[in-house]
Amino acid sequence: MADESITLPLPGEEARKWAMLCHLSAVIGLFFPFGNVVAPLLLWLWKKDSDPYVDTQGKEALNFQITVTLAGMACVVTAALIIGSLMFPVVVIAAIVLAIMAAVKAKKGAAYRYPLAWRPLN
Repeated sequence: MADESITLPLPGEEARKWAMLCHLSAVIGLFFPFGNVVAPLLLWLWKKDSDPYVDTQGKEALNFQITVTLAGMACVVTAALIIGSLMFPVVVIAAIVLAIMAAVKAKKGAAYRYPLAWRPLN
């Protein structure tokens, strides 16, 4: 059977830059409460119509940061049970590492899908 995979053209340099920034903007959440959601949201709303690649990667970044925020809230709520205190650093480190991995992929023009992300935006 022949390989029927579809090769998509590489997104332009500008689109790759904005897609990368959508993923990296979540780091703002380390300095401002809910900045990890607000920054990707603002970038996505601003640039989503400029290129379909920016639109899909911006939505992916935003969906993941919504998931991270909900997981962080669950950790705070369950902190009294000790498990939340143990899981919170894991959530934060995973969010940072995965956002960096996504940014690197986006800069190369590859579509990145975060593992275990809830995707309310399609």
